[in-house]
Amino acid sequence: MKILIINGPNLNMLGVREPEIYGKDTLESINAYVQEKVKDAGVELAFYQSNCEGEIIDQIHAAHTAFDGIVINPGAYTHYSYAIADALSSIKTPAVEVHLSNIHKREGFRHNSVTAASCIGQVCGFGKYGYVMAIMALLEAEK
Repeated sequence: MKILIINGPNLNMLGVREPEIYGKDTLESINAYVQEKVKDAGVELAFYQSNCEGEIIDQIHAAHTAFDGIVINPGAYTHYSYAIADALSSIKTPAVEVHLSNIHKREGFRHNSVTAASCIGQVCGFGKYGYVMAIMALLEAEK
């Protein structure tokens, strides 16, 4: 199974950005952690990060024929990007939304996800392990 992991805006600043919320891990160290955790699951992972909505949409569209699943952390786009939601809905490739923090315990505007309804599920609040959980969910959904 081939899975694309997409990280949205500001996630390239992990390790620097609000470590009290997001932890001290960098995006690169999180990617390495996820790769290590699923190495025996028969999964091929590809990682992508962008701060640009259109580039994320292009990756989603390309995943339609190139990947069996998507794990997406849309960052702030979670709360207002109907374009990303529409892109996820426009393809048959299943996706799981992930957030490092528990968005439901944070500021009120973060409680709403416009992208989650276009995914088969959402994982939040488990830090970097949330990416592993999302991959496992995609593997189960494949069965």
